[in-house]
This record gives sequence, C-alpha cells and structure tokens, in this order.
Amino acid sequence: MSPQVVAHRGASHDIAEHTLGAYVEALRIGADAVECDVRLTADGHLVCVHDRSLNRTAGVPALVSEMELKDLESFEFASWKGPFQPDIDDRYTRILTLDTLLETVMNAGRRVEVAIETKHPTRFGGLVEHKLARTLKYHGLDGADSPVRVMSFNYAALHRMRRLTPDLNMVMLMDKAQYWPMLRRVIGEDWWLGPGIKEIRDHPKWARRLVETGRPVHVWTVNEAADVQRCLRLGVAGIITDRPAYVMEQLGRTPMGAAG
Repeated sequence: MSPQVVAHRGASHDIAEHTLGAYVEALRIGADAVECDVRLTADGHLVCVHDRSLNRTAGVPALVSEMELKDLESFEFASWKGPFQPDIDDRYTRILTLDTLLETVMNAGRRVEVAIETKHPTRFGGLVEHKLARTLKYHGLDGADSPVRVMSFNYAALHRMRRLTPDLNMVMLMDKAQYWPMLRRVIGEDWWLGPGIKEIRDHPKWARRLVETGRPVHVWTVNEAADVQRCLRLGVAGIITDRPAYVMEQLGRTPMGAAG
C-alpha cells in the first residue's frame, strides 16, 4: 500500500508555511493529510505557527505567547517566502487559527487527515493540550472516527492528550535514534512513531526495527526522491513533506489539477 502523503505546514515548499494559502494548495493537489504546529496566544487562541518568535515568518521581534489574536491578525505571514500575487485574498497570508484550518479541511469534500503537533516547552504548559482537546470536541473531531492525530516530541504532552482524547491516535516524534531505548518504555502501546529522515538515513537498522514494531511509522520531513524511495523500501505508513505534489509523483500518483 502506498504511504500517506502528509503536507508539512501545508504545501510549504512553494507557499509560505502555515498560511491558509499553503493548506488550500495542499488540498487542491490531493494530499492525503496536512500537518500543522499549534501555539497558544496570550488570550487563549490556538494558532498555526512553528516558531516561538514571529521574527522569521512575520518580521516581528515578538513572541506568539505574549500577543493576543487581534494583534497577530495585523501581521502578514507570506512575503518572507517571496513575492505573492498582490490581489490574493488577505485571509491566505494572515495568521491562521486552528479553528479556520479545521473548518477548511472538513469542507474539502473528501476525507483529509490532520496531524497536529503541540510545541513544547511553552509558558502555558499543559494548557495547550487542554485547549486543543476542547477545540477538537467543539468541531466534533475527538471521536474514534476522527481524522485528527496529535504529535509531539514531548511524551508527557502526548500522555496528557491521550487522557483528554482517548480515541485519538498519538504520534511520538523523534529526532535522535539514541532516545528510542528510553522512549519505547514510556510511550503508549498503540502510539505511532515519527522519526526524522536524517535519523532514518544515518541509522538504517534502527529504522527497520521501528517498522518491525508494527506501529505506523510517519517520517518527516521528506523532500528528495532518494528519501522517498528509502521510505518506500522501509514500508513506512506516511511521508511528511513540504512538497506533497512532488512526492505524489514519486509514488506514481498524479496530483489533482495536474496534466495527466
């Protein structure tokens, strides 16, 4: 079975990450799933932003956690990536809330899965997971048939989220193979695994052992043909990529909207 293609921060190779435009494009080309990072604003809103600081993506030397949503909405998050159409819908370049992303995905006209990463450490601690659980319940996305899964490098955060949303899948992200002997003792028996592609390249025997556990393995962030083939040989369940259309082509799939 072909691995699931997960659009990392949307179609972020071509369009500024975590903007509505990047996710609309990922949905348009037919990505199986989208991935996002979430952070909590000072007034309690979950927004899709990777960094603690706004400096890289909005050019503002401020922290997400210290700003209210209304202030974040005044910034533009797309031009750092390069020129964009001046007449583009303003919503496509501004701060993206998790609520808006979930509504967009649910209106895609097909099942699209959503991988949500909670970022730690954060000044809000476990409040992030509590807010995420409430948000998913509000949208009716906390049940056993939910397309949502939750990811983190922090296993305590995932244990917290499992208690709050016991029907959702949890994904233990890993950026160091050396952590696995400890992690396998503390993670849930049914959790999925999310190793980075660098560790997959550098530790092929370890990568094979992960797959042989029988747990779904989703690899991040896979953008090159050689790495796509490496993932195929391993038999991973998912490929998380900035280039969903490119990866689909590498898998022999024609992206939606592409000439066939």
